[in-house]
Amino acid sequence: MHTMGQILQNWRVITATLFSMVLVVGVYMFARSVESPLVAQASTESELLQAIATRDSDGDGLSDWEEALYGTDAHITDTFHLSMTDGEAVAKGLVVPKAIANIPGATSSPVSFDADGLPPPPAGGTLTDAFTQSFLALYFSTKQAKGGADLSEADTQNIAEETIKSLSSIVAIAPNYKSAKDLTVSGPGVDALKAFAVNAEAVFLKHSTNVKGSELVYLKDALENNNATVFPYIVALAKSYRDTAVGLAVLPVPKELATDVLVFINALMRKSEIASDLARVNDDPLAAIIALEQYPQVLQSLGTASVHIGEIYQTAHISLPADTPGASFVDLFKYFAARQQAIGKP
Repeated sequence: MHTMGQILQNWRVITATLFSMVLVVGVYMFARSVESPLVAQASTESELLQAIATRDSDGDGLSDWEEALYGTDAHITDTFHLSMTDGEAVAKGLVVPKAIANIPGATSSPVSFDADGLPPPPAGGTLTDAFTQSFLALYFSTKQAKGGADLSEADTQNIAEETIKSLSSIVAIAPNYKSAKDLTVSGPGVDALKAFAVNAEAVFLKHSTNVKGSELVYLKDALENNNATVFPYIVALAKSYRDTAVGLAVLPVPKELATDVLVFINALMRKSEIASDLARVNDDPLAAIIALEQYPQVLQSLGTASVHIGEIYQTAHISLPADTPGASFVDLFKYFAARQQAIGKP
């Protein structure tokens, strides 16, 4: 039978594999010719991914995401009162991932715990929990396929990579909020473009928020300063993105704008979902990791759609008097297009 010692050794191997792979995938070069408030530098996501991967709130030798997997408390150094840190307990095989603990006969640890002394494991249904379950299922099925032979580090790394890729793909292929058939397309022309600018600007204003920073700024504060007070700000941003996407989706859209407005709406709704996942970094670290991995593409979609919308208003030679309804919308999107043109398209 595969010993718990080797399971734990291999389990520790996947931590570096998991996060090194996500860091590589997450690093991107956003179209630098689109210089606007939508742009976030690649280094920002990389730094935040690294911060989540290495965050150890209680300094017990286990990163917070590992604490979620093991069922230990990220704010208590000795969760199970073993007279040692949680990191030391894991290293000695005294604490095992909660998924392993539920597998009959999987443990060979000589230590038994009083059930009353153990806190309940974290609630299921999170991506962190899904990773635990998927990894263990694939781990034991692979071992069985090899006739019960012990798995190598390379085998374990491959399992970790396959698991995280599978989870990321499931999230990535979630259906768009809206499809082309869901939009009400109005006739083309200057009047329709002006009417959309007025209505869209009203939607943006209605669902604006007093929050000053971006979700990445607040996430960085939370990770670097252990500042949980910023999470309501991230949630407020997520709500603002969602409500704005909902509001835009019911507007009549000029035929010229239909394709790009649809991209913008879906990307904005996805940005709302990502912000919500980032706000759950304490409870579901892997959800935040995957959200950060997808963040660059969402920004690029928003940026590209914004430039195209601006180009359409430029081509139609639409300008509205300052301080009149729709003027800010037109000016903002034309600015995106002008900056793209000034620097040159990639």
